[in-house]
Amino acid sequence: MRPVIGLVVLAGISVASVERPFPTPPFQEAEANEYQFDWPIQRVAIIGAGPSGLAAYRELTEAGLDVRIFERDSVPGGNWHYTEEVPFDAPVPNSPCSIGDFVPSLPPTGADLPYSKEFENDGKIWKDHRGPKPMWESLTCNAPSPLQQFPQWPWPAGTQWQLSHFQVRNYVRSYASYHNINSNDKNPAAAYNSRVERVEKRINEAGQEQGWRLWLRSLKPTKNNTYRATWWTEDFDAVVVAVGRYNAPSMPFIPGLKEWVQRFPDLVRHSRQYRRAGAYANKTVLIVGASVSGTEISRDLNYHAREIYQSFRPDNNNATHFSLANQLRRIPQNTTLVGEIKQFLPISEGSSIQYGHVELKNGTILSGIDNVILATGYRYSFPFLPQYYDGATYEPHAGSSMTVSPFLPLDGLYIRDLYLDQFYLRDPTLAFLGVPLGTPSFTLAEYTALALAKVWANKAKLPNSQTMRALYEKTVVERGGYGRYVLFWGSERSAAMFTFLIGWLNEAAAKYGGKQVDGLPKYLKDIDHYWAIARYGPPLQAQEYDAMSAPLGFVSINGADQGKNDILFYDDDW
Repeated sequence: MRPVIGLVVLAGISVASVERPFPTPPFQEAEANEYQFDWPIQRVAIIGAGPSGLAAYRELTEAGLDVRIFERDSVPGGNWHYTEEVPFDAPVPNSPCSIGDFVPSLPPTGADLPYSKEFENDGKIWKDHRGPKPMWESLTCNAPSPLQQFPQWPWPAGTQWQLSHFQVRNYVRSYASYHNINSNDKNPAAAYNSRVERVEKRINEAGQEQGWRLWLRSLKPTKNNTYRATWWTEDFDAVVVAVGRYNAPSMPFIPGLKEWVQRFPDLVRHSRQYRRAGAYANKTVLIVGASVSGTEISRDLNYHAREIYQSFRPDNNNATHFSLANQLRRIPQNTTLVGEIKQFLPISEGSSIQYGHVELKNGTILSGIDNVILATGYRYSFPFLPQYYDGATYEPHAGSSMTVSPFLPLDGLYIRDLYLDQFYLRDPTLAFLGVPLGTPSFTLAEYTALALAKVWANKAKLPNSQTMRALYEKTVVERGGYGRYVLFWGSERSAAMFTFLIGWLNEAAAKYGGKQVDGLPKYLKDIDHYWAIARYGPPLQAQEYDAMSAPLGFVSINGADQGKNDILFYDDDW
């Protein structure tokens, strides 16, 4: 039997909270009142060369648009570029989301562009520029290969369902190579080692807003152990933000944690710095968090660590989301589950971390800990859009608009004002890809990239601003209001959204021309079903969950109606 210390879990949502279908915007309403762009769209910038950015490049270029893709790393792939290099220590308390990923670097005021400067290689400058990814050596995908692919770029026949991250890395790079934008293709449309430092609304000669200006910085090694940074600007009619959701770590506010991190920076770390289980051999490890990263790292450590404590908070969020109960079933039986942490108690000067004590909210004291891994998730962070954060004070560059309407919350839990979770309501020439939770990311990239290309190439129409706003606000209410899960889809909403996108885009193709898109194969639902059973076990009924939890010491609270059985896509809350 698994050891358990002081747990409180919601039994009533043991598989998944009840899902409400995503409201399908009516075609007739969109056709009657179409959105009119203030300027023609021809030149488009894509920020990020991960799966979403690559899919956007393909669709936008096929639509006849002039596209540039900017990637801060040296190769395509986004999070699928594993290296042994680890990210910097996550700050405690959290950095503001406007700099949660990186602090933008801009040229000196008044400098003629392009402007270059050489820096000594201090071991930090390149790490800061590229941003090592939150990937560990043994990580495997938590979605099967038929769901972890672009519908137009399928895996070879016979590919096993379980994928290593190395396989996905190679798959994504093959996709980039096929479209001639891999880093070794020397395609001028793709700028690698190039980070977007600022995105501003541009003012034309008539004093009107027209398009966007990107402030860019490349970083390349030179001789004599130096790097040369070069800053420049480029102007575009529209911008795609495809930087992913796993850039800015979220560190919890727990009394005493800051002092532990300062005392033992190599022993108390965020999960994004985890690379190999061997570093924790014969250690006592406290893992804080039991969602995807926390449970999978726990499994990875199981044959190496001497003892593992796994702490998590009760799953008491009423919004639709994937239940914590299924993740708990992934945790090995010899892991000790513990309740929420109250505080990290002070450690005497000169004492090692093993002499420290961690107090749980139920009064239990943990001691003898060698390492702490904080698998506490990530926040949305867009350092190149600081003017759009709530309460921002911002001084634009000359030639840039001073009028902004914030839509990025300071806590980084979600993004506001995105029609179809994609188009910025106040100006749909700015779009975000890959932001929804709980949906297959490659399929999402495929269909949303096509929607973007058709709308900007004038081959599909958005409703007018008033209609988009009304539909958006209705969606927010149906999803339970603003919060961590307002961008959560899940299986029913994913199915409804993909059905809508396919119908909308095919109807637009019939009316305005352009390619049509096939629907998803029906057998994917069966694959989903069997994958979930293989990974998590058969669905739990509420009474079965109560029977399972009682011997383990769980306390059943807030009993809600049993949620619908659901597939479990990528979700990394704690």
